[in-house]
Amino acid sequence: MKKIIFLALSILLSINLFAQDSLANDGAAKHSKLARKEISNIANATKAMGDSAYIRNDFTSAIQIYEYILKTKGEAVDLYYNLGNSYYKAGNMAKAILNYERALLLKPGDSDIRSNLEIARSKTVDKINTAPQIFFINWIHSLINCMGADSWAKCGITFFILFIFGLYFFIFSKRIILKKIGFIASIVLLISVIVSNVFASHQKDLLINRTDAIIMASSVTIKSTPNESGTDLFIIHEGHKVSIKDNSMKDWKEIKLEDGNVGWIKTSDIEVI
Repeated sequence: MKKIIFLALSILLSINLFAQDSLANDGAAKHSKLARKEISNIANATKAMGDSAYIRNDFTSAIQIYEYILKTKGEAVDLYYNLGNSYYKAGNMAKAILNYERALLLKPGDSDIRSNLEIARSKTVDKINTAPQIFFINWIHSLINCMGADSWAKCGITFFILFIFGLYFFIFSKRIILKKIGFIASIVLLISVIVSNVFASHQKDLLINRTDAIIMASSVTIKSTPNESGTDLFIIHEGHKVSIKDNSMKDWKEIKLEDGNVGWIKTSDIEVI
C-alpha cells in the first residue's frame, strides 16, 4: 500500500514539475515573441507612427521612432523638428535644443523652428549676453540665414539666366534705352549671382563642417587646459550652445561662448549639432 501511495505521489510531483516547466517555457516564448514584435515595429517604423505616438502623448515611443528613422534613413528637417518637440514635451531641454538646431541648420529660414528653439532656450539656466557686433554684420548673417544652401543655389541659377537676358538686350538691342536698361540689369544681376553663390557656399560649409555643439551634461566646469588638473574657469549648464575652436583632441575640445569666453571641455559632455 505504501509503495502505491509513494508511486502516486511521485507521478503527481512529476506532472506538476512538467506543468511548471511548460508554463515557464510558454512565458519565455511569449516574451521572446513580444520582444521580436517590438524590434520589428521599430525596424518598420514610419514618420506617421512617430506622429501618432506624439499625438497620444507617448513621447518615449515617438523619440525612439524618430531617432531610428534619422539613424537609418538620413537627415530630414521635419524629423528633427518633431524629435525636438518630443524631447521638449518629455522635459529634456538639451536634446530638444540640439534637434531644433539641427533642423534649423537644414532649413535656416523656418520661423516655426526658430520660435520653438527660442522657447526651449528660455528654459535653460544660462543667460549669456552675446558679444556686440556691428549692425551690418548682423544684417548680413540674418540675410544668409533666411534660406538654406539649396535655395541660395537656385537663386543663383535664376539670377544667372536673367543676367543672360540682360546681356542680350545690352548687346543686341538697337534702342538706347533698352541698352541702358540691359547694361544696368546685367551688372545688378551679375552681383546677385556672385552673392547668391557665396551665401550658398557658406551655408553648405556650415552643413559639412559642423563646429557648433550643445552642452549635454547638467552642469560642466570649463577648464583652462585639456585635463582634470586644469584651473576651473566657469560653469555652464545643459542646453547651452558653444562653438568648437580646437577639434584636434579626442577626449577634450576647446570651446568658445557667445560672450567670447574660451576654455576646455570633455568631449562626452557635448554633442555636435
